[in-house]
Amino acid sequence: MNTQVLVMGAGPVGLTMAAELARYGVKVRIVDKSAGRSTTSKALAVWSRTLELLERADCAQTFVAEGRKMDGMNVYAGGKRVAFIDFRQIQSRYNYPIMLPQSDSERILEEHLNALGVQVERELELASFTEDDLGVRATLKSRQGEEECRIDWLVGCDGAHSAVRHALGIPFDGETLPSDWVLADVHMHGLPTPPSELSSYWHEKGVIAIFPITEGRYRLIAEVESAPGARPADPTLAQVQAIMDQRGPGGVTLSDPVWLSSFRINERKVARYRSGRVFLAGDAAHVHSPAGGQGMNTGMQDAFNLAWKLALVCSGAAQDPRLLESYSQERSAVGEKVLADAARLTAIATLKNPAAVAVRNAIGGMLFGLMPVNAFFAQNFSEITIGYAASAINGVCEAVHGSPRTGERIVAGEQEDPFGAGAQPRFALLAAATPAIENLLAEHAALLEQQLRAPPRTDGIWLVRPDGYIACVARTAGAVDDYLKALKAGAGNAVA
Repeated sequence: MNTQVLVMGAGPVGLTMAAELARYGVKVRIVDKSAGRSTTSKALAVWSRTLELLERADCAQTFVAEGRKMDGMNVYAGGKRVAFIDFRQIQSRYNYPIMLPQSDSERILEEHLNALGVQVERELELASFTEDDLGVRATLKSRQGEEECRIDWLVGCDGAHSAVRHALGIPFDGETLPSDWVLADVHMHGLPTPPSELSSYWHEKGVIAIFPITEGRYRLIAEVESAPGARPADPTLAQVQAIMDQRGPGGVTLSDPVWLSSFRINERKVARYRSGRVFLAGDAAHVHSPAGGQGMNTGMQDAFNLAWKLALVCSGAAQDPRLLESYSQERSAVGEKVLADAARLTAIATLKNPAAVAVRNAIGGMLFGLMPVNAFFAQNFSEITIGYAASAINGVCEAVHGSPRTGERIVAGEQEDPFGAGAQPRFALLAAATPAIENLLAEHAALLEQQLRAPPRTDGIWLVRPDGYIACVARTAGAVDDYLKALKAGAGNAVA
């Protein structure tokens, strides 16, 4: 098999990338230097927008069935609850995040990938690669020696220490924060909050956050006193119990630790996610504070964004160079926002100045009590607010009052397949049936779903990308025809 795309790294991002490409018929190969999947909980939260995108691959329900739904998040300060962010108001059919250990997420994704006929090749790492106009020549190294392979595209999903990024020489700009943190995956008894709620305790000695995982098992993350030099040794259960006793609600007993670790927060990001025929995704492109639990989700959504674009190019259905270039433009902007939001949340939660803490507690409680503010945080955490209003592949937006605009997310109706479902990446038409629309379906069969969906309003035509974002809002079929012709031919004059 002639490999079209080589995916380096078989974590959640690489597995998502390979599975989406395989689903769309791309000849993909995925390799990883580790001998097996992750065995620790690592990333936990799978948010609403990620579940919506997984639904396209008929994979979301497996995640939901195995995960634990969360109804909301409590914030405590000064011994009382100052806020409850209600996730049930998220405007999605998945109006909740689920808590699921990363090891289980990887297992589900790998089983899904295997069902598509692709196996992860393990104990292989990237030794080097070179690029020319025809593709990429990569050298892979294993215990048995070296192997050369020729591919069209290379995608680095190989984590924060990415070999692909290092080989490209792309700076990973940012900083390592000076504070130290501990992580404890333990069993808890006596916690007063229900197991369907997250909790954050703002304390003068440092914040602690508690995440339910499975029955009786929780993740605790806590800031601890910083020490110079390298990160401190992993904590003992007794040390974590002392932190809980000091800062938590009281009466909580920790036992049976599954994982105890320490870490420092890195806030880093590359300027561009693409260099020629090579792409970066996930932690290879961006790392940030765990506040908000969006790291894995943002990386998986990188993969969803790039996969359908690569699939169209690999199949020859689309030639416009801006299609692949839009990946870096769109996802880099998202990465900037997630990094900034996580940094702000961390800074607020870790305030130490008594006056600033008093103001935070008073103002925070008041603001979170306002429904619009509460809803804003819930929607923002869920990542359903992500959009691409400034994308280079947005077409015309002949605005129809009150309807979705170019770059905005749109979800399919309850009785409809999700946008992007099926064996090929196809744009969807939301339009009334007319001879002109029927001609569009016939002429652009390689790019369009062959059935119409109900339009938001009868006086417009909406063209929806395979990842569920509006590409074009038009009043005539001719404007959509121009957009699709430019996408196919690479002329670009109608993709603005």
